[in-house]
Amino acid sequence: MYTVTKNIKIFCFTLMAIGFIGLAYGFYTAPQSIEESKAIVASYSDDGHGSDHSFNSEHATDSHESDHAETSDQKEEKHGSGEHSVSHDEHVYHQLSNRPWSALYVAALFFFLISLGTLAFYAIQRASQAGWSPILFRVMEGITGYLLPGSIIVLIILVLCTMHLNHVFVWMDPEVVAHDKIIQAKSGYLNSQFFIGRAIFYILGWNLYRFFSRKLSLAQDQAKDISNHKKNFQLSAGFLAFFIVTESMMSWDWIMSVDPHWFSTLFGWYVFASMFVSGITTIALVTIYLKSQGYLTKVNNNHMHDLAKFMFGVSVFWAYLWFSQFMLIWYANIPEEVTYFVTRIEDYPLPFWGMLVTNLIFPFFVLMNSDYKRINWLIVMTGLVILFGHYLDFYNMIMPATVGDQWYIGIPEIGGIMFFAGLFIYVVLNTISKVPLEPSGDPLFKESEKFVY
Repeated sequence: MYTVTKNIKIFCFTLMAIGFIGLAYGFYTAPQSIEESKAIVASYSDDGHGSDHSFNSEHATDSHESDHAETSDQKEEKHGSGEHSVSHDEHVYHQLSNRPWSALYVAALFFFLISLGTLAFYAIQRASQAGWSPILFRVMEGITGYLLPGSIIVLIILVLCTMHLNHVFVWMDPEVVAHDKIIQAKSGYLNSQFFIGRAIFYILGWNLYRFFSRKLSLAQDQAKDISNHKKNFQLSAGFLAFFIVTESMMSWDWIMSVDPHWFSTLFGWYVFASMFVSGITTIALVTIYLKSQGYLTKVNNNHMHDLAKFMFGVSVFWAYLWFSQFMLIWYANIPEEVTYFVTRIEDYPLPFWGMLVTNLIFPFFVLMNSDYKRINWLIVMTGLVILFGHYLDFYNMIMPATVGDQWYIGIPEIGGIMFFAGLFIYVVLNTISKVPLEPSGDPLFKESEKFVY
C-alpha cells in the first residue's frame, strides 16, 4: 500500500498556507468603495500601467448588467434614454471587487472539474468493460476522492454569490434584473433558489455514484463471485446517462451564466472536453509519480501509451469544439454572439491565444509521435502544459465577464492555484493510501496486468 510521506504532507500544507495567504491578500486589497477603486485606477496610471488594464473612455458607457463590451446604441436600445444606468466608476468598482472572488472561483472550479472529469473517464471504463484500464482503477478512485470536498467548496462559493457578497453572477442582482429584459425573460431558470437547488442535485448525484461505485469496487476484492463487478457495470452505465445531462446543465449554470446575454448550444460539450482531458492527464501524472516511488510495478509502457493517446485525442477533440464554436459565431457575425469572443480577443489576447498553444499545438506535436507516448518525462512535461492550458481555458470563460479588462494573473490568482493544488494533492494521495493499489478481485485485472499491443 502507498504511504503519504511526511515531505508530501509538508509540501501540500505549505502550498495551502501560502495559497490561503495569497487569497486573503486579494480580498484584503480589493476595494471596499468606489473611492478606493478610483484610487487603485489612479495608482495604475501613475505606475504607467494604465494601458495594460485598458482604463479608457470607451468603458464610461459600460453597463453593470452586461459585464462585457457593448456599443452605446445597443445599450440605449436595451435601457431607453430615461432608464437606470450604472456609472463608469461603479462599474470598475464591481470589476475590481470581483477579482479575488473570481480567482477563488476559477481555481476551485478547475480542480473540482479535474476530479469530475476523472469520474466520467472511470465510469466509461466500467461501462465499456475495458480490459486495459482496471490496473489504474485505484488511481482513478483516488483522484475522484477530491470530488466531495471539491464540490462542497464550489457549492459554498455559489451560495455566497447568491447572498450578494459579490457580482460574479450579474443576474443575481435584483437591481440589474429590473432593468434588463433579456435576463427577466430567463428568470424562470436563472433565479437563486432554483440555481442552488440544481447545484445540490448535480453534486448529490455525482457523489452518490462515486461512493457506491468505490464501495462495490473494494467489495469485489473480497468477493468470491463477480456480482459486485456486475452491479458496478450497471451503476456506471446509468450514471453516464445522468452525467451527460447534468454536466451540460452545470456548464450553463456555473460558467455560461456569468455572461447571461450570451449562450452557445455547444458549450456543454466544450466544458466536458476541457475537464475530461484534464482528468485523463492527471491520471497519467499520478500514475507516473507512483511508479517513480516503486508502486504500480505492473503498469507498463502500454498502459502509459494508452493514457497518452487519450491525452492526444481529447486535446484534438477540445480543439475541434473550440474551433467549431468560434468559427460559427465569427461567420454568422451576430452582435449578441460575437461580443463574447471580441471581448476575449481584445482584452485577453495572451490567455485567449495562449490556451490554444498549450491545449492543442504543443501536445499535438509532442504526443503525435508514438514513441514519445512511452517516455514518462515527456508525458509529465506535456501533462503540466495541458493542465496549465486548461486553467487558462476556465480563466477565459469566467474572468472577462466578471472582472472585464481589470485583469492580470497576480497574487490572488496564483494563491488560488496554490491553495487548491495543495488540497487536491493531499486529498488524492491520502485517498490512494487507504487501500491496496491493485484491484485484484476485478475479473478483468489479469487482462489489464498482461496488457500488450
